[in-house]
Amino acid sequence: MKDALSWWETAVIYQIYPRSFQDSNDDGIGDLPGITSRLEYIANLGVDAIWISPFFKSPQKDFGYDVSDYCDIHPEYGTLDDFDSLLAKAHSLNLKVMVDIVPAHCSDQNEWFVESRQSRDNDKADWFHWVDPMPDGTPPTNWLSFFGGPAWSWEPRRQQYYLHNFLDSQPNLNHANPAVRKALMNVARFWFDRGVDGFRLDAVHTINADTEPYKNNLANPNFVPGPYPQQQQPFFRQLHDSAQLNQEAIQSFSESFRAVADEYGDRYLMGELHGDDPIKASLNFTAPGRLHATYNFNLLQWEGLNVDGLKAAITKAIEAFNGTGRLSFAFSNHDVPRSITRQMSALNISADKQDALQLLLLKLETCLIGSTCLYQGEELAFEDAQDIPIDKMQDPWGIEFAPVFSGRDTCRTPMVWKSGASNGDFSKANTTWLPIEQKHLNRAALDEAAKSDSVYNAFAEFLKWRKNQPAIMQANTMSALSGDANQIVFDRISEKQTLRCVFDFESLTATFEEI
Repeated sequence: MKDALSWWETAVIYQIYPRSFQDSNDDGIGDLPGITSRLEYIANLGVDAIWISPFFKSPQKDFGYDVSDYCDIHPEYGTLDDFDSLLAKAHSLNLKVMVDIVPAHCSDQNEWFVESRQSRDNDKADWFHWVDPMPDGTPPTNWLSFFGGPAWSWEPRRQQYYLHNFLDSQPNLNHANPAVRKALMNVARFWFDRGVDGFRLDAVHTINADTEPYKNNLANPNFVPGPYPQQQQPFFRQLHDSAQLNQEAIQSFSESFRAVADEYGDRYLMGELHGDDPIKASLNFTAPGRLHATYNFNLLQWEGLNVDGLKAAITKAIEAFNGTGRLSFAFSNHDVPRSITRQMSALNISADKQDALQLLLLKLETCLIGSTCLYQGEELAFEDAQDIPIDKMQDPWGIEFAPVFSGRDTCRTPMVWKSGASNGDFSKANTTWLPIEQKHLNRAALDEAAKSDSVYNAFAEFLKWRKNQPAIMQANTMSALSGDANQIVFDRISEKQTLRCVFDFESLTATFEEI
């Protein structure tokens, strides 16, 4: 075992959804100067890095995950100077900064696509996946979009279909074209040159790099509709790794991007991916010379997990990655209901024990191997917001499947900072981009930071303790899980220390003992 790990192998990373973190100019939308103004709050928690969801120039149809310019800031969020100020302030507080990059697709308003769709013989003609129709005029394959409907849309100027794994306004880049990879490498250098410490790579499994002929996805013989509407859509009736997703040709991108990161020293690449077999895909994406780690979804199940489910999810990941820092665990993010809501339901925990459960979950995830990603408000035990009225919904996925599915807006409502202030001190605007969740006002961030017995301060104390544990900070090795029906027990192991970690879901306490 080595005595010193790279920063990212044990990092606690705080995810910021910029639209909902802090509004500095009172337009109802969070922005980069707003983030800068709240960095002390994050640093005082004791995390190691921040990951900022996309703030690039964008028509905001998928709120930044549809990029029209990878090297500029969307005006609602500020300017490049604002980003530089944020970066300098974060670094002065010993916080690393990770940027959320979107390599698989861009916006249909990106100049690359605007040119590409004009004709079959322009300079960007083959920067996207353009395919002739079938003889009967139908799309070339049976591929479906994550957000509903076919993954192919018709472009009359070219008389061809183009591929989009998400919205039809998010065309997939053609990674089989070396010019596309080169352009994205230049994007990486642009941000590395500014001083960013790493990238979270969005939906890398949806990069398409195989050349024609395009093949149909196979049917999923094990499909069973889940209890949630998004699990019932036709998309899940297919085996996407059979043709559409997790193509082996993606790895030429992973290797090229890693080579650029290595030019800059200790920079970090964390890929978000799903798949029919996500552990297998993660091992492939993090093979030597590829991404440093992948973002692990085992604990992000929409319906939550009971103790047996938690054990199974953790065990599956540990069996594949024990002894490495090649994965990052998370209980919450901007795409799923908040962890405390999911887990209170799955574990049958009453509301009066909300704080104790949230603190236990935070301790558990930060004692596992690899890095940990926390989502804003998790340190406050924010529950998921009440269902957003249809006329106030913003999430295109939720709007597509409303009213049976509320989408992702319920985990994206604005942070609240002071209980007695207008809009919880998020913004002085009359209307915020999503409604303020009134339940959160009882857990406003600055109010909680001032309370000695809050989840925020208890977790901050825990993170201070964690930094002094060689078994956690000097090795990424742990034993198999054990414990009774209400416990998760494991040892973290380094050359200098073996630490027994016991998480009890009956008493909602965590205990630690050197053995």
